[in-house]
Amino acid sequence: MKNKITVAALTISVFANAQTLQEAITKTENERYEAAAADFRALLAKDGTKGDIFFYYGENFFKNENLDSALIMYKKGTEVQPTNALNYIGVGKVLLWQGKDQDGNASLFKGKTLGAKNATAFMKLAEVYNTAPPTSKNLIEANKLLTDALKWEPKNPEAHILMGDNLLEQNPTEGGGPIKEYEKALELNPKSPKGMLRVGKLYSRARNYNLALDYYKKAIGIDPTFAPAYREIAEIYHLAGKEMPALENIKKYLELNSGSFSAHKRYASFMFLNKQYVDAIKEMEELVKKDPSDCYMWRLLGYAYYEMGNATDKEAYTKGLADINKFFDCAAAKPNFKMLADDYKYKGLLLGKTGQDSLGAAEIEKAIAQDPAKNCELNGEIGKMMVKAKKYEKAIAYYDKKAACPNSKGLTGADDFDEGRAFYYLAGAKEKEASELKDAAAKAKKEAEAIELFVKADTMMARLIQLSPNFTTAYFFRGNVNVHLDLKNEKWLAKPYFEKGFSMVKPEERALPANKNYIITSCEYLGYYYLKSNDNAKAKEFFTILKELDPNNKKAIDFFKSPQGK
Repeated sequence: MKNKITVAALTISVFANAQTLQEAITKTENERYEAAAADFRALLAKDGTKGDIFFYYGENFFKNENLDSALIMYKKGTEVQPTNALNYIGVGKVLLWQGKDQDGNASLFKGKTLGAKNATAFMKLAEVYNTAPPTSKNLIEANKLLTDALKWEPKNPEAHILMGDNLLEQNPTEGGGPIKEYEKALELNPKSPKGMLRVGKLYSRARNYNLALDYYKKAIGIDPTFAPAYREIAEIYHLAGKEMPALENIKKYLELNSGSFSAHKRYASFMFLNKQYVDAIKEMEELVKKDPSDCYMWRLLGYAYYEMGNATDKEAYTKGLADINKFFDCAAAKPNFKMLADDYKYKGLLLGKTGQDSLGAAEIEKAIAQDPAKNCELNGEIGKMMVKAKKYEKAIAYYDKKAACPNSKGLTGADDFDEGRAFYYLAGAKEKEASELKDAAAKAKKEAEAIELFVKADTMMARLIQLSPNFTTAYFFRGNVNVHLDLKNEKWLAKPYFEKGFSMVKPEERALPANKNYIITSCEYLGYYYLKSNDNAKAKEFFTILKELDPNNKKAIDFFKSPQGK
């Protein structure tokens, strides 16, 4: 959390035009936390003996994710007005969120006792039980408290909103009860942006986004400074793939909450979800400077740097790895911090991108183990790392795992290429082993193993060509594979693939690093083919290109020394 404030700070920067308490509360509900804080400071400067002001100032801090400062306000409220139930409820709420259930419940009980037959106290206590951490949540008790509050104040719209929240928490798939409560709140107060928001969110949960959007816009029509509505509108446009209006609305949300730490967090998260990685990273780096203990921001920074990649920032993967490591350190220091499968996934991917393939593979294995259904296809990422590490048998095993994933789309073209290469290099190793064996039976067995792997490599390259017929390298590689399937050139199996690959490379691009070796291999093979076919003119064309690309090439030199080359 942010640094604690001191009570003395309340007297600093007091605004002469202090607003009413209700106006300050409204600004908190509008998530305009800094503006509300200025009002609360001014109100306390005028009268520091009212417990309600301290409570709602504490609420402002609590909703802005500043528990330490919230606790200071609530405790001060119990000191200046010991009979005020609200501040004991506030203290109890913070203690629950800090994992101190026994102390928290004791303070809540005191608040309930002092607030007997006080609808507002019972509503605030119910809100605590509605929204507390899972181990402290008590929806049945919250419902009883709200039932009592509505007996005392049946026309209190806020009580109906909280009852709707309670019913929704009890049964998230049943919207009938909650919608009745929210509509009752709007009937009692048609100008309630909060009521409009609740109805909109209910329709949004039901995926009736057009109707939800109508209610969010009604909320803004009532109060153009009601920031939560802009956030929800941005979410809907994001889901609809409408990037520009989504960004416009989230920026409006931030504009209304420019001093709010939590608003900047939401903004950074939203920019990440909209793939605006540069802006997201800029925002998050400022946030972690202000609060280095915010594990969530370190997590998202690591994710964002990976997604952005080195094309935008040459050090992106290195920075991302540093940030994801800070996240892991941060999480380790917090008891019961829930690690996500994506945490291990991104750490593994970043390790792989920074040349630490074995460590990266181990992290991705953790991601798969934590959520096998979602992350099964990450086996392909490990396969890619194993190819880089020249661990070809392992690479093949991981690609086969990916291909067998439930509901899998199968291997991608890139996967086919990498697994095909793994088969090819593994086959080459076995072919070399065979050449070194003297025992005929052992040699034949090893050669057969090599041929079987070359056939599999050929199958993968054939599939790749079918998927990506314009991928030139696939033809060259299939040519290389078929050279080994026809070592004596009895069928010239490699010819069509070398010819196709060669024809796809423009003359001015033959010397490029990505093409040069493939063109040399193709020219050697095709030149020899035409030489054997007694087509010396055609053979000379290929050997001429070969000589231009590789002046010291022995095959080219030998050809031009021969009668056919003169």
